[in-house]
Amino acid sequence: MQTQKGAVSKIRIVSFAPSPLVRFTLGTTNCLIAKHSLNFLGDVDDGMFLTVGGYWNKRRQFVVQKYTVYGKTKIMLDIDAYRQKTVKAGSL
Repeated sequence: MQTQKGAVSKIRIVSFAPSPLVRFTLGTTNCLIAKHSLNFLGDVDDGMFLTVGGYWNKRRQFVVQKYTVYGKTKIMLDIDAYRQKTVKAGSL
């Protein structure tokens, strides 16, 4: 298994299925993820830094099998923003 690191950009859903196929760019590398793609969409947003593990397919696309987000995931950031919003609203 090979690893790649970089910032995520251009997240797109390629096909809708019970397990969607998601395409994204990691630095300058085109990547695909099918396994855990719904979790990926909940965890990752444009500009976040990742380390991914996987392999190269025949079309020179990196097929991701594992990923790790540096720092907080998108869901964690949304929960923090929600908590701050409710604390400010409650202090009025």
